[in-house]
Amino acid sequence: MAATGRKHLVKDFNHFITCYLCRGYLIKPTTVTECLHTFCKSCIVQHFEESNDCPKCGIQVHETNPLEMLRLDNTLEEIIFKLVPGLREKEEQQELDFWKKNQPKENGQERLRCLPDGGASGCADDDGEGGEDGDYHRSDPQIAICLDCLHNAGQSGESSVTDLMKRFIRCSSRVTVGTIKKFLSLKLKLPSSYELDVLCNGEIMGRDHTLEFIYMTRWRLHGENTYPMVLEYRPRIDFG
Repeated sequence: MAATGRKHLVKDFNHFITCYLCRGYLIKPTTVTECLHTFCKSCIVQHFEESNDCPKCGIQVHETNPLEMLRLDNTLEEIIFKLVPGLREKEEQQELDFWKKNQPKENGQERLRCLPDGGASGCADDDGEGGEDGDYHRSDPQIAICLDCLHNAGQSGESSVTDLMKRFIRCSSRVTVGTIKKFLSLKLKLPSSYELDVLCNGEIMGRDHTLEFIYMTRWRLHGENTYPMVLEYRPRIDFG
């Protein structure tokens, strides 16, 4: 005899899929690795601008840079989008509208386009070489950055890291620092074991940080009005 289970409503799961800070559905759910509490990415980033403690349990997340202890939860994000009809489309449209209003005008610099997945075929010069589909995520909100090499890092491997021939890149705002590192390794022909740090305003950025995230929380909020956004790279410094 087949068991008859009762139907569950979305509100039955709200406790698990809503943000403690804004009380709305979790958008880009981001987990604090120290205590495993999850919030909207924008909510927890804004909170960490004022405090280093978890807003839910009060534990100190990090003495100086709590943002390093955040991890995106892509699995939870997909579950929420499946549970709440139309939420994904609504958020994507709002993000597109925001960047259309706030995207600075191009300044005629040479450009590269990068795919967010960081594959070798995901980067192309302006002559159009690159991925087979030729799209390069042009429908994504775009952002321009300048990649500068930090010299005199005081590391033995410094000579392996040089300036890029083309420092100006234009790519999806959803590209992560991890993808930028892969792009740099490819262009600089670095060995797979070679580690780089990517910095903004002297602060090391986490691998999961997107360019949009860095622009909103590091570049613009620190009073930088110049464009493109400048990111620096250097050999990873081992403090151990």
